[in-house]
Amino acid sequence: MQVMSGDQPIRILVVDDHRVLVDALVAALASEPDMEVVGTASSIVELRQVLDVPVDVVLQDYILGDGTGTEAVRLIKSRQPAATVVMLTAVAHDDTILETIQAGADGYLTKDQALDDVVAAVRAAHAHEVLLPRAVIIEIALRVADSRGHAAERGVMEPLTPRELDVLHMLVEGLDSPSICAQLSVAPNTLRTHVQNIMAKLGTHSKLETVAFALRHGLVAPPHIGDRRSAV
Repeated sequence: MQVMSGDQPIRILVVDDHRVLVDALVAALASEPDMEVVGTASSIVELRQVLDVPVDVVLQDYILGDGTGTEAVRLIKSRQPAATVVMLTAVAHDDTILETIQAGADGYLTKDQALDDVVAAVRAAHAHEVLLPRAVIIEIALRVADSRGHAAERGVMEPLTPRELDVLHMLVEGLDSPSICAQLSVAPNTLRTHVQNIMAKLGTHSKLETVAFALRHGLVAPPHIGDRRSAV
């Protein structure tokens, strides 16, 4: 991918205390012409120091020496709310996933991903795609299936339109924006408007949080369990 003249590269921050992995990520990302690694941090303390630099995408480990990824996500979102935070971690427990989503994480990748997949995921995150493996979406669906009583806690909200429900269902199925646009025969800007309206009605702040909210409150059917892979 070439960076057009005048275009700004994707500014990336890597937060992880595994030096070998950080070095590999930085080398892979820095070699991309449309990306720039603006900093690294191995702890919450270091993260506080580097957040003065504008960031587009953060690759965030969950376990740090002086805190958790949840704490880090809250810090990042408080300092740079427009930054997209992708959890890149070996921790794949559903409790952890839900915790980081509630803290404001925008995506979730496991460390067994190939470097090329992480590079692709950074571009997808920058485009505000949902970064959640389909298996993880199913785990969340199974987890919340036995807690439908929470639906009463969501209070009164403006009902979603049939088209918004279609979009929400496809997000829960793990489809990316191009796939949703193709299936619904809508333009990207129209889809973006639908997603913004859904989030406004649900009171969520990201596609990922919207997926978790929809599953927890039973707004749409859970994803079909099969061999179809996530779009990410």
